[in-house]
Amino acid sequence: MTKTAWVFPGQGSQEPGMGIDLSELPLAQDRFRLAEEILGWSVLEACQEDSDKLNRTLYTQPCLYVVESILADLLLEKGNTPYLVAGHSLGEYVALYAARVFDFETGLGLVKHRAELMDGASEGIMVALMKFDRQQLEKLIEQTPDVVIANDNSPAQVVISGKPEAVQEVSTQIKAKRAVPLKVSGAFHSPLIAEVAAQFQEVLDAVAFADAQFPVLSNVEPLPTVEAAILKNRLQRQMTGSVRWREISMQLPVEGIEQVVEIGPGKVLTGLIKRMCPDLILQNIGSAKDFSA
Repeated sequence: MTKTAWVFPGQGSQEPGMGIDLSELPLAQDRFRLAEEILGWSVLEACQEDSDKLNRTLYTQPCLYVVESILADLLLEKGNTPYLVAGHSLGEYVALYAARVFDFETGLGLVKHRAELMDGASEGIMVALMKFDRQQLEKLIEQTPDVVIANDNSPAQVVISGKPEAVQEVSTQIKAKRAVPLKVSGAFHSPLIAEVAAQFQEVLDAVAFADAQFPVLSNVEPLPTVEAAILKNRLQRQMTGSVRWREISMQLPVEGIEQVVEIGPGKVLTGLIKRMCPDLILQNIGSAKDFSA
């Protein structure tokens, strides 16, 4: 049997109209209804509205969680199971749900609180860098206070996060092909949101985690585990810690993975993995029509 990893994208992969074609399926109808009870607003309506609303953290994160978890459940319902799972930032919550570390309602409750807190984090900025000198970047980061590598996505793509003046200083000094400011409310995955992370910690502490049914590669520690206590500790560190997606990707062939299925809108993660692990079979499940394919 082919060893398959399921990976779940995070904020930035959202697309207007995502999840709409799922709305005719009974399983999805139940989830959308339950999500509206928990959130107090409709995921389907948010996904159909203008991109400005969908791109706001408050709506983006719950919408991605709901749509991706429905897609994962449809795969499981059809008898598909992964060898291991991983998710990029917000996607890690879907990975934990798919591995049955917590139920749908618990996961959405966590994501709701996370989105509300992060939406209100107004300090700091984030900038994506493409095709840069890594040695130079690491030296600049080391020399510049209040800026960190927030997302280490691939050898050729990272996101830096921190105080505006620090991020701008690094962005102007680094030799990079492109530097793109991200439309986010704060310096996510950096020490600047430590206060927000502390508030979220109180919410997370109250939630019981179960051992995972499939190993999970976590953002802050890209090594597989099924142990509930370890997974919870890693998630506690995720909000201020770096997303180590480059290392997660490189770990996949080490674990014997032969195929990767990206579950969610877009093809961001499979695009990154393709460049780092060209021998892996890649597939995308982003809508109902992808199941027939």
